[in-house]
Amino acid sequence: MESGFAIGRKLIKDIGHLVGFGAGAPGKLSGPEMRQLSVIEDAWLALEDGRVIGGGPMSEFPGIVDWNGLEVLEAAGRCVLPAWVDSHTHLVHAASREGEFVDRIRGLSYQEIAANGGGILNSAKALREMSEDDLFSVSLERMERLMRMGTGALEIKSGYGLDLESELKMLRVARRLGALERIPVKTTFLGCHAVPDGWNGPVDYTDYMVREVLPAVMEEELADHVDIFCEEGYFGLDETRTLLEAAKLRGLPAKVHVNQFKASGGVALCVEFGAMTVDHLEVLRAEDVAELATGNTMPVALPLCSLFLDLPFTQGRTLVDAGCALAIATDFNPGSAPSGNMHLAAALGCVKMGLEPIEALAAATTNGAAALGIESQVGGLGIGQEASLIVTRPLRSVEEALYAFGDPLPERVLLRGHWVD
Repeated sequence: MESGFAIGRKLIKDIGHLVGFGAGAPGKLSGPEMRQLSVIEDAWLALEDGRVIGGGPMSEFPGIVDWNGLEVLEAAGRCVLPAWVDSHTHLVHAASREGEFVDRIRGLSYQEIAANGGGILNSAKALREMSEDDLFSVSLERMERLMRMGTGALEIKSGYGLDLESELKMLRVARRLGALERIPVKTTFLGCHAVPDGWNGPVDYTDYMVREVLPAVMEEELADHVDIFCEEGYFGLDETRTLLEAAKLRGLPAKVHVNQFKASGGVALCVEFGAMTVDHLEVLRAEDVAELATGNTMPVALPLCSLFLDLPFTQGRTLVDAGCALAIATDFNPGSAPSGNMHLAAALGCVKMGLEPIEALAAATTNGAAALGIESQVGGLGIGQEASLIVTRPLRSVEEALYAFGDPLPERVLLRGHWVD
């Protein structure tokens, strides 16, 4: 696929079900609004120069005046969905960790594997040994694989470097992927992911990240957000506050790992600091739900991690019923969610989190975009938005898109006006 926006005109007609079209972007949808994501039966959609320029029911189709350079696609019996927006990934990493997968099958927990030198520290060792160009090559292959599955925008975190040079290397690679302009890529500095060997503990290591690494990241303009693994055994509330204060002074918004294994007040702290998102939330207390319902911080569920590690699934139904704007992402990483399959993540939103299919689609598209601050750009098919979409295989309904979760969904994928091979 070429980079940048396509020059050309496309018409997709006789669409069985068109999702996310409107006069403008759907934007962030909260609570009951998530059921109102637009669905038009027997529809058309017009695209030009990589943007949506029109659409609606076939009964109101104005006809074709200018056939010059127009590509027409017949989509009868198919759904046209906005491309997925994956708002939480660790796509840039050096190597897989299938050996730890076997350890887990043999009975070791995620925490036990980490205590034995595996986990995040294992990935950090492999990453430090890989050149930046090689890291870019393997990461590009992963990104292209996700694009073929229908992902049209994503976030990439650092966090497997754990020192100045390696964290910068990860973020430079992520920026290089975004510079290809194939899809929007947002980057997040996650230096406080684990404490490497040689440090007295999380306090000293956090101080190093704030004092030396964060300024270097900001100087090179390598990050759009900051993150920290706020979790027992990793970084506590004091370290999280230290990092969020430093980031706020620099105007860097926060997207924070919270409540993966235990709830310890991290949600309230993030809401206090106006974090964009709190991600994971496998463990969720009533007071956490109340905090999220009254603030602007968006909860992001990562159901593939719950599936892979056999953790509780985020209480999606509870959050949506409380009025939250819930997003769903993959957490694609080599240790706890080695998949970037957004279709499966959205389906698990229904099967394991209690969401209705249209709510899960909203969570995986327009709310995912809102979790990255790019909801006017992607996540829907409103007039003016990027022409990034999935043409599904023949389906009887939008509900079937997530009901048949094990079957391949896309028949064709269009990203920024280009068909993906």
